Amino acid sequence: MPQPGSVTMSATLAADEALARRRAAGERVIPMTSGEIGLPVLPELRERLAAAARLNSYGPVAGSPRLRAAVAGYWGRRGLDTDPGQIVCGPGSKPLLFALLLAIGGDVVVPSPSWVSYAAQARLAGAHPLPVPVPPGQGGLPDPDRLRTAVAAARAAGRDPRSVVVTLPDNPTGAVAEPETVRRLARAARDLDLVIVSDEIYRDLVLDPDVRAESPALHAPERTVVTTGPTKNLALGGWRLGAARLPAGETGRSLADRLTVVASQIWSSAAAPVQEAVAYAFEEPPEVVAHLAACRRLHGAVVRAVAGRFAAAGALVPPVRATCYVYPDFEPLRAHLARAHGVRSGAGIAELLVTRHGVGLLPASAFGEPERSLRLRAATSRLYGDSDSERETALSAADPLRLPWIQASLDRVTEALADLTGGRDAWAAGRDPAA
Repeated sequence: MPQPGSVTMSATLAADEALARRRAAGERVIPMTSGEIGLPVLPELRERLAAAARLNSYGPVAGSPRLRAAVAGYWGRRGLDTDPGQIVCGPGSKPLLFALLLAIGGDVVVPSPSWVSYAAQARLAGAHPLPVPVPPGQGGLPDPDRLRTAVAAARAAGRDPRSVVVTLPDNPTGAVAEPETVRRLARAARDLDLVIVSDEIYRDLVLDPDVRAESPALHAPERTVVTTGPTKNLALGGWRLGAARLPAGETGRSLADRLTVVASQIWSSAAAPVQEAVAYAFEEPPEVVAHLAACRRLHGAVVRAVAGRFAAAGALVPPVRATCYVYPDFEPLRAHLARAHGVRSGAGIAELLVTRHGVGLLPASAFGEPERSLRLRAATSRLYGDSDSERETALSAADPLRLPWIQASLDRVTEALADLTGGRDAWAAGRDPAA
């Protein structure tokens, strides 16, 4: 079984800490390393958290009755009829995902690329991550045909894959897998007897109303676990609350029992005041719905503007369908980067940008891609301002790109990319796509 020392610190958190040290030393930094959402807490949620401060009992391991009912209603409004008994809550979706891997057991299929913690959590659980490439332009799901081949080969070699983790919408690519790909994945999982763990924490951050994030729970309900939380949609990362929807039926009940046993030994229960306030959020009163719509508009404006800067610099930039992530590929500039900067990897690009310009990004290798890949992930969710006042202004602005602090960050990114690529017109081209 892997020892803790064999798993490195989360790449996103490590990069954030490095940027924080630069900022403390007086450097101007542009933090695009982690997906933390830099927005203030909705006042109504602050009030409910404060009012719930008196709650100091552990409560049920799976979560309070009100919270479980609220989460069940949330999924019901998204086409997944859910009984509160199918819900297990915990202190963040991250520990819930780890507890699920422990409860399911066996090896874990992960998409390549995928969020930095899936493979690491599998190793910590004593399992082997089995990376399977995603279909072009459809990040978050392993290619269903290649999944079948990989699982068959792993089992022939004596491995024991029992689950596949997917992300809808996707981190790191910002993509939303096509519904047909989701259906094919569900069929493959059923044929291979795999549990699907569908991380849908970005579901409410689909930017285009014509794009649909379709859960595999619609097509393989008897074997799909869905996780979510208010960390991304409502910017409540510091509150640490996650929820898992287990399948109905005997298989789901058995998994829920094992998950609850694991939870009872690790976290006992999520913080009671947070449960109370987040239950209100999951009930989706009008002010929460309006706040989420404003967040989505802001994310869309800024992430698309940043995508435009990368495209103007000569990178290949897949369309951003959801989230606040851009996943540019500098492969067309490989020869120039090697000749001008001696850079031959995404890590080399990231190091150059942060050292020269204080622009922090993560290389694709952090997400399981080969070291030589020239892809990067840029997270734009902390470009909204350095104070709550600036962030509130950004949230309500008709055109947040015209706010001076956001424009300054975009200009800094464009300047850094112009230096990287040597493009004479990159500065002018990069300033204007969203103007």
